[in-house]
Amino acid sequence: MMGHTRWAFPDGDLPPSGEGEPHGHESLVVLNPNSEEAKIRLTIYFTDREPVRNLTFTVGAERVRCIRMDEPVGDQGFMVPFGQYALVLDSTVPVIAQIGRMDVQQPNLAYYTVMGFPVG
Repeated sequence: MMGHTRWAFPDGDLPPSGEGEPHGHESLVVLNPNSEEAKIRLTIYFTDREPVRNLTFTVGAERVRCIRMDEPVGDQGFMVPFGQYALVLDSTVPVIAQIGRMDVQQPNLAYYTVMGFPVG
């Protein structure tokens, strides 16, 4: 079976959106290769406040879902503030997860992805 049920992402850093296209953002990308729906629960950690727990969403069976971190997150619609954060993702079935970041703070903009650390 592919994937893990718990992933950690210690290096979240939501960049400002910038002016014009493309907009700076981060996305959590979750692949569910299983024949059943994945129920996802996120915990978001910050440097200067208590964690936000139990943000939930689903990823359909044999589907991929991209969650933009600069838009309302989860069924609860939480808005992640700009700046540093970390994520822990828990899933009811094994999934594969990564973070993508579009950073437009400099003229030589960059888009890159980082795999999460599988911890369960």
